[in-house]
Amino acid sequence: MFCVVFGILQADNDPALMALFLVVGAAFLAAFFLHIRARERHGSEPLLSTGLFRNRASNLGLSPRNIQWLLLMGVSFTVAVFLQTVRGYNAIQTGVIFTAATVGVLVSSLAAERLAKRRAQKSLIIVGFVVTIAGIALLLALVGAASRVVAFAPGLLLIGLGLGVMLTPSVNLVQSSFPEQLQGEISGLSRSVSNLGSSFGTAIAGTILVSDLASGNTSYVLAMVALAVLALIGLAAAVRLPHVPVPQGTAAEPVAEPAARPG
Repeated sequence: MFCVVFGILQADNDPALMALFLVVGAAFLAAFFLHIRARERHGSEPLLSTGLFRNRASNLGLSPRNIQWLLLMGVSFTVAVFLQTVRGYNAIQTGVIFTAATVGVLVSSLAAERLAKRRAQKSLIIVGFVVTIAGIALLLALVGAASRVVAFAPGLLLIGLGLGVMLTPSVNLVQSSFPEQLQGEISGLSRSVSNLGSSFGTAIAGTILVSDLASGNTSYVLAMVALAVLALIGLAAAVRLPHVPVPQGTAAEPVAEPAARPG
């Protein structure tokens, strides 16, 4: 995973090195997969069972979960660097404007358990992506229309609301796809996918942003457009999720997402 993320970071200055690290990363992942399959065939307990990837609902649920964290960290990094480097705001001023995103996440997270019991998990995830995409579109629309920092607040608020709405349902959908004895493994896999999404978000959006910061708004717009495209991919994956509501009492870990507070 390190090789894959590091390879992405080389995209703006050394395409050959990027390709090399991506290939090495893919080779490591393939070797790991073959290793755990060999352990399973010999009756040994693998670090991660390949059976976890045979569940369609879980596989579809992991993709949006990865993109959710990609968007959270990608937007946070892009807007923070843009405000400080291009607009000239200090860290405290930047942190204050990110209060809008924090409020959005907190408000929607507080309602997450109640919503998860009343609405299908798929519906909540779809709504979350739609609201997040609307927030990114608002950030793009206002960056050239207004020079004041408060112009970023509405977009960040929508992104916080959208991400907060879908974080808990995505956990519910993935973990409720497996019996109790596999909860440890699927929980670890789910968190790994989330962490990988966070790394991808910073690497992809950050690489685009810093490639030409001197251009002003241009690199910021390109980075946000890339995040919007990834959000649309997440929405497409969410549309394919099964309509399976979570049984009462299984709504999972709305407070176990410490990294869900931008800023």
